Amino acid sequence: MKTIGIISKPRRSEPLEIIRRIYPWLRERGCSVCVEPEIAKALGVEGFTPAEIAARAGIVVVLGGDGTMLGVARLMGEHSTPILGVNLGGLGFITEATKEQVFDALENVLAGRYELEERIMLGADVMRNGACIEHFTALNDVVINKGALARIMDLETLVDGSYLTNFKADGLIVATPTGSTAYSLSAGGPIIYPTLHCIVLTPICSHTLTTRPIVLPDEATVEIVLRSESEHVYLTLDGQQGFPLKRGDIVRVHKYRCKTQFIIPFCRDYFEVIRSKLKWGER
Repeated sequence: MKTIGIISKPRRSEPLEIIRRIYPWLRERGCSVCVEPEIAKALGVEGFTPAEIAARAGIVVVLGGDGTMLGVARLMGEHSTPILGVNLGGLGFITEATKEQVFDALENVLAGRYELEERIMLGADVMRNGACIEHFTALNDVVINKGALARIMDLETLVDGSYLTNFKADGLIVATPTGSTAYSLSAGGPIIYPTLHCIVLTPICSHTLTTRPIVLPDEATVEIVLRSESEHVYLTLDGQQGFPLKRGDIVRVHKYRCKTQFIIPFCRDYFEVIRSKLKWGER
């Protein structure tokens, strides 16, 4: 009997209505189903925290948009639990099914008719006075950026211990291939095929015209040293977590030891996705 976890966008009525139909459908097919306490209360069943769902479930169904998917991907952490995304948001770039397709997608999953697509994740360590004071993970990107009133930053950047450059910019994005179509793309970075093993460094509003994004192997370790005054400078992860930085802090970014696994329940053409979602080639 498979244990299937369901995590949804919080405080929305639409996911609850879908789960009211999914839950008995899965139970009829011999599956054990774990849902969050708020949903469980509405269904009159036992609830589990997201961390408990991550530990128990063999598959996690995510009802929401890209933001919900990013949060769940970080939550899976060491478990590398396969994730099926059902889009209830806007763009839905990393969700694989629409709400109208949810039962067809689950039918394929239960029958084993699906593929797993592995996506690399990033680990980010904040080093201060020689000690690691914080550790984060990210599926999309690790970003150093400034507040509205902060000055241009001076970010000394090294790759595997070798000096690269000092980025004088509003910030710097370190993105995975998954994150290449997010903030990095808006800052002028390239679109990278999602299963490639690389990362991209993209400066934000660089003060130097010759500074351009650079693609590196995913085995590289990137160290970014904040050399300028540190008022209102933050490290952000997937645009969802933040940490204030001080002058002299080092942000060490590396490939995380675990990967996110996306369930692909239907035949899919990535290039059709970027044409339809990003309007690639349209005038």
